[in-house]
Order: sequence, then structure tokens, then C-alpha cells
Amino acid sequence: MQTIHAHERYMRLALRLARQAQGHTSPNPMVGALVVRDGRVVGQGHHRRAGAPHAEVEALRQAGARARGATLYVTLEPCNHTGRTPPCCDAIIAAGISRVVVAAEDPNPITDGRGIARLRRKGIQVVRGVLESEAEALNEPFRKAMQTGLPFVMAKIGQSLDGKIAVAGGQSRWITSEASRRLAHRWRSRVDAILVGINTILQDDPLLTARAGTPRPARPVKVIVDSRLRTPTTARCLSAQSPAPTLIATAGRHPARAAALARRGAEVLVLPPRQGRVPLRRLCRSLARRGIHSLLIEGGGEVLASALAERLVDRVVFFIAPLLIGGRATPGAIGGDGAGRLTQAIRLEDAVSRRVGPDWCIEGRVRYPRPHTLHLVPHT
Repeated sequence: MQTIHAHERYMRLALRLARQAQGHTSPNPMVGALVVRDGRVVGQGHHRRAGAPHAEVEALRQAGARARGATLYVTLEPCNHTGRTPPCCDAIIAAGISRVVVAAEDPNPITDGRGIARLRRKGIQVVRGVLESEAEALNEPFRKAMQTGLPFVMAKIGQSLDGKIAVAGGQSRWITSEASRRLAHRWRSRVDAILVGINTILQDDPLLTARAGTPRPARPVKVIVDSRLRTPTTARCLSAQSPAPTLIATAGRHPARAAALARRGAEVLVLPPRQGRVPLRRLCRSLARRGIHSLLIEGGGEVLASALAERLVDRVVFFIAPLLIGGRATPGAIGGDGAGRLTQAIRLEDAVSRRVGPDWCIEGRVRYPRPHTLHLVPHT
């Protein structure tokens, strides 16, 4: 029993190390590692960014000769293949580690148990599954991308108490408070891409930057869903103030407009239309192939309706301001036709709420109805 408690204690330290690189390792997972000898941590490390040494290598280098006969704690199964860096299994074997404690297996098909199997063939004791659920939650976007070929999608909605995201004339700045916007920017700083619809670009002209956290080169990518390619070349998200790449997904070929946008630095991605609109599932698969494993949808209501109809959204976050806007024609948080029956409604699991300044923040995991009877397809 004491050994189990010790394993968990050291693994929690390794998980804490891994979190230090949140938002910086994609498309790689976050990983932390500790080398423990005679009850003392003699080496530690975490994966800092894609292309940098892996956590195991950092910890082993710090431990040096003290790694021989020691135990290595690592939050994800060590890799057994050559990518941007050599296999971690090679370094573990060469260092003389006698036991490896692993939190979660690597869902990447290239590894997927092969690292653990190789270590065992070399006579190294391997203990699996210590704080496994915590380790899997840490790398949920990576895990989903490896297992499904789709990014982990979070939808953020800022609305009034009566569910409106703008007034009748289209004005939406600012329904929610500055405190809510600061928190939203922290989330932006951790995801690989932000997705909005063309109406958000035309009405709000956002920069789509992350104005919080440590700046990251080329992140977050700005993704605009624009079926008819109406994005203005003067859009602020194409300016030098917003230097990360811009990808505009469209459903038809518009050579002149595409060329003008390309001159402004945007990439135009033409996808075969689905009912005249950009097919979001196909777009998400394309994003995952580009190493975008986490996606934040910020608007508008029709884009969110499409994403929900295609069952792409994993988690939703509502910022609810203590305002009443009213109006039959004012836009709501989710467009489309809506659920025809309560059994078709989407529910939230493990929903939590908290105050953010004067607003309420409610978030939870999306649970789609069964059978597949959801009707939220946009009607515009």
C-alpha cells in the first residue's frame, strides 16, 4: 500500500511538471518525468515544445549516473520510434533505469504499447496506470486527434441572461465583462486554433489573437468559415497586428477573391460543399492533419449549430451576463432549426458554474442524444 501511495505522490509531481508547458507542445502531448532513487528525486524534466528533448531525456540528463538502478516516473508511455528526436526507450535503457512507472499509454498508433513492451523485453520492470485518468485528461486533445483524426473542440459563447449574443442591430461589444474576456484570452493562449464564421468577421472585425499568456509562434491559427468567400481584404485578422496564420475555408472557387486574400497572407481552403456550406467535419479533419489538435469555436450561432449538428463539439463554455436584451429577431447563442423534441436536446455532463466578475461561467462536456436525431442544421 505504501508503494502505491509513493507512486501516486511522484506521479502527481510529474503531472505538475507536464502542465508547465500547457499550450506549447502541440502537436506533441504534454509530458512530465521524474527520476527517483532511494526516495529522493534526482532528476526531473518536462517536454517544453515540439522538437525539444522529451521529458524523459531531460530528467535522465539531470540525474546523470544516479539514474542507474533508479525508478523513472513518466506521465505518458515512452516513445519507441524516431521522430524529431530519438526514441526515449533508447535513453532509458542506456541510463540503466530499473523500473518505469507510467501513467497512461500513448494513443499514437506509432507507439501504442510498443514502448512498454520494449522496456519489458530489456528486463525493465514497468508499472502502468498510476493516475491514468488524470494523465489522459491532461492530453485530451492529443488523445482525440490520435484516436479519431479530429481535434478536441471547445465552443465558447458569450450571451445575455436571456440567451442573446447581440442586440437587434448586430452590436455585440461587449455583452460580457472584461473579466470574462480575460479568461477567454487565457483559453485562446492554450489552443491551436480559433474558429469563427464569416458573420463574426463582418460584424465584429476581430483580431482573433491571444492577448494573455506567453506568446507562441504561429499560434493560435485563425480559421474562418466563409462559404461564399466574403472575407474583406481589410479584415483586422489579416493585419500585422494579428501575425498568426489565417485559414479561410470556403465551399466554392472564387479565383479573384482568393488571390486577393492570398496577397494579404491568408490561405484559402476550398472544400466540397455540403448543402451549399463548408463541411465542418471535413474541415476539422484537415485541421488535425495540420497538427491542430485543439480548436476553440467562438461564433457565431449558425457555425455553432453546424458544429453541434455534426457532433464535433466536445465541451461548451457559456459566459452569461446579467443583461436582458429581448427581441424576437435578435440572434441567439445557437442558430439552426433547434431540437424538435426534448429527447433531441443536447445535455451537459459534469457541468460546473462559477462567477467571473459580474458574469456566470457555466461549462461542461457535451452529451449528444441517442439515436442520432439531432436537428440543429443551419437554415441560412
